Amino acid sequence: MELLDRYLQAVRKHLPWKRQDDIVAELRANLESQLEEKEAELGRPLSAKEAEEWLKPFGHPIVMAAKYQPVQYLIGPGLFPMYLYVMKLALLWASIVYAVVSAVVLPLTTKDPGTVVGAIAQWPSVLFTTAAWVTLVFAVLELLARTCPGTIPQLDAVTRDWKPGSLPPIERDPGPGRKPRSYVTAVAEVVFGFLVLAWLLLIPHYPFLLMGPGEVVLYKWPLQLAPVWWWFYWSVVGLNVVQLTWRCVDLMRETWHRDRTVQNLVNKTMGVVPLIILISAPGQVLVEMRNPVTDAAQYGKVVDQINKSAHLGFLVVLAIVLIQLLWDLGQLGMKAYRSRAL
Repeated sequence: MELLDRYLQAVRKHLPWKRQDDIVAELRANLESQLEEKEAELGRPLSAKEAEEWLKPFGHPIVMAAKYQPVQYLIGPGLFPMYLYVMKLALLWASIVYAVVSAVVLPLTTKDPGTVVGAIAQWPSVLFTTAAWVTLVFAVLELLARTCPGTIPQLDAVTRDWKPGSLPPIERDPGPGRKPRSYVTAVAEVVFGFLVLAWLLLIPHYPFLLMGPGEVVLYKWPLQLAPVWWWFYWSVVGLNVVQLTWRCVDLMRETWHRDRTVQNLVNKTMGVVPLIILISAPGQVLVEMRNPVTDAAQYGKVVDQINKSAHLGFLVVLAIVLIQLLWDLGQLGMKAYRSRAL
């Protein structure tokens, strides 16, 4: 039964990873046996609504997983799955808030590169402090639950109104030789995305982060980038914000394991915008002279050649991207046609 598979999939995520397969196999055999007895009693398979009513008394997946948790010194098995769930959310949001605040505040308050390095080095301390506070809160809840029964609502009472129909769909097989995306992978993508966004936002104030020692060229070279590059820069930042927001939503809604074909296609489509901005530069000027009055005779031809070559190069890149985009659209259309045919 699909609903049972979805339930076991949700339970698995809250089980000790070393024993997940054994526990799920044992739990599946037990539940399937009870399901067969129920259907034999009715003389027919359960309807979708009856299946939900049959599954609901077994408890929320977190409650079911709690029964298989080992005894904890500070936090018992009844609260431990919820503790892990809250810990993941707390660490994620702590990373998000810290990255955003650092990226916005540091450029406005200082231009010392050492301060940026210090802020990055302080990130583990922020995570440790967050984890300590979450652990302390749950340790107090566990102590109250043991010493004063009834003071803290039991986990099954908190989750008694759960709906089996709201369980996430079964994760698709990613294909031979490929591993399914895990929660850890999804979190790592979000954290890395915020680090990249912070890096992008710091580049205008600290060109060293992009060019390294070559930063001196920006000040001594007789040529400079045209204003169109600012539009290109902010379009790249905006694209990263959209992608990062999408990943955060997937993480919060626990949909990171779903097929991301459409999402990747949208990202590729939006990725064309920065290229179009450069190709559409006024007069196809991407590089210009700092002092055109005095340097025109010496660097005029060089600048023209650079702009023509760069414009042609970006046109070739755009053509390649568009061909890939059309190919992906064709693949998506064929996939949709085959699914309808089946």
